[in-house]
Amino acid sequence: MLDGTLRVFVAEALILPTGLATVIFLTRRLGPDGYGLFTLSAAIVTWLETGISALFSRASIKFISEAPDWRPVGTTVLRLHLAVSCLAALILFLLGEFTAALLKEPLLRDGLRLFAIDIPLFSLSRAYRNILTGVGEYRQRAVVSMGRWVSRLALIILLVEMGLSVPGAIIGSIGASLAELFISRHFIRPSLFNPAPFPVKKIMTYALPLSLFALSTLFLGKIDLILLKILGGTTSQAGIYAAVVNLAVVPGILSLSFSPLLLSTLSHLLASGRDEVARKLARNSLRGVLWLLPFAGMTAGAASEIVVAIFGKDYLPGAPLLALLIFAALAWLMISVCTAILTACGKPHWPVLLVAPLVPVAFIGHLLLIPRLGPLGASIVTTFTSLTCAFAALWAVFRLWSILPSAVTFLRSSLISGVAFVIAQFWPVSPLILLIKIPAIMLLIIIFFLISGELSRDEFAFARSVVTLGKIPAGNEEP
Repeated sequence: MLDGTLRVFVAEALILPTGLATVIFLTRRLGPDGYGLFTLSAAIVTWLETGISALFSRASIKFISEAPDWRPVGTTVLRLHLAVSCLAALILFLLGEFTAALLKEPLLRDGLRLFAIDIPLFSLSRAYRNILTGVGEYRQRAVVSMGRWVSRLALIILLVEMGLSVPGAIIGSIGASLAELFISRHFIRPSLFNPAPFPVKKIMTYALPLSLFALSTLFLGKIDLILLKILGGTTSQAGIYAAVVNLAVVPGILSLSFSPLLLSTLSHLLASGRDEVARKLARNSLRGVLWLLPFAGMTAGAASEIVVAIFGKDYLPGAPLLALLIFAALAWLMISVCTAILTACGKPHWPVLLVAPLVPVAFIGHLLLIPRLGPLGASIVTTFTSLTCAFAALWAVFRLWSILPSAVTFLRSSLISGVAFVIAQFWPVSPLILLIKIPAIMLLIIIFFLISGELSRDEFAFARSVVTLGKIPAGNEEP
């Protein structure tokens, strides 16, 4: 699983150079208004696409990883993705004008209608990715992600430079989904017309509660940008807010890379009766999320320098937003890991029972704070609800399996996070020297972890072997 996670992470991490290059290109080429218009369209479409993917992804991976023959399950998964995504695309096309009027952006209508084409393509490509993950083809899964991010950057730059502006950026995103779909078909080819598909009812037993969880998390994670615009925010503010959200992307990449593989591995271990190994893997996964806390503290401390270096001084108002939202992103990684554990253990209803009550809290919070504090109010509410949700998810895992990440690990990570924040905050540098400052602080964080004794001798030897040899040491059965 570690080998697969590393490969998928490296592939998904291409969003950092390609995504940042895309953001830098679009923010400078389109300006705050044009970029704000594109991100509003993308946020709405991504909301729908992510919701459809989340509806079936965890249930698909669980049943495929447990099945002796994945093909019937794959057929059912494809059919469900195709039917739901086509319906969503049609609804968005018909409601494009209404949505544009609601957001007070008439130009948004055509962008939404064009972007609707991406929904079925994106959904089908995600279905293929879930099948690859379920059958354990992690290397092919990594190649699929690489194809998406590289083609997205190339197509967007090409089409925007051709003078297509915002529509060009949208068409480039659609082209990336199409490229991802073609690459997936090269590696695995489930039949859409298998005469003996897996029972839909069995998948929906897991998919329905998880879909409610997905809708709740999407609301908590995405509604801030929409409500910011509805409640009086300018297009420029929306563009700055969206740009800052894109900077807090690393925890999201880890979630995409690790959580599906964790779900697949845990499901396989539990199905084969290796419960104790599964519990140890789950505990170490939660602990690993806490190791990222100092890196979030470093990002918060250097927020102003990072924003200016990447986007320019026009986006400096986004610095305090980044300092908050990076912790929200880390909280969502913890939520994703906890949800994978609960799903593998046959508790698909638990996540929604924990998250759904926070939806009205977030909505009311945005209504109260956005008119008073603008984008800062939106980021405060998003961070608060994300952290609350993460603690609730940890409590659910503890109730199920009586496991928690070590309190000592939490204290060490919190202390090192504070040190990293102080160093980053009070060591001002120019944008060029920032390329030295960030790696230097990251190295200090790793040294602090080693000095504090957080890594045992066996864990340190294991990590060193993976880094130096690029593979997992032979004979390591336990995670």
